[in-house]
Amino acid sequence: MSLSGKDVEEIMALLESSRFDRLSLEMDGLKLELVREGSKARTATVAPSAPAPSTERQGTDSAATSPAASAAPTPTSRRSAEDGLLEVKSPLLGVFYRAPKPGEDPFVEPGDRVEEDSIIGIIEVMKLMNSARAGISGEVVEICATNGEMVEHGEVLMLVRPD
Repeated sequence: MSLSGKDVEEIMALLESSRFDRLSLEMDGLKLELVREGSKARTATVAPSAPAPSTERQGTDSAATSPAASAAPTPTSRRSAEDGLLEVKSPLLGVFYRAPKPGEDPFVEPGDRVEEDSIIGIIEVMKLMNSARAGISGEVVEICATNGEMVEHGEVLMLVRPD
């Protein structure tokens, strides 16, 4: 049994209408973890056991309806620690896109200022477009992830110099 994008959206709607803040589901090598926005951690994770990169790209309409995924910045890499930079990590396993649509300007560039809720990219997971947010205020120093490439959960997307 596998979940379609529509199935995940329906599960997300059920969580939103319930009194629960978190849902974890594991079945047939698929792990789905949803956390309601407004609770302490704001994430939505879908991780297939054998991920396959997607070659099709869905419009960003679903990005607006998908939960906002917040990447937790942490100063862990050598460069980050030495330069006082924070890493903005991928909250999901999926394909990272820097712009809302092909041919459009990227959400952020080095030198841009971001706020905690600033959208820094989109991560496509099972044909669902999930907005990735900065999670910290500051100046973007470096974009580490490649547009259109698979990113792992916890992989550094960009480095930010905090305010």
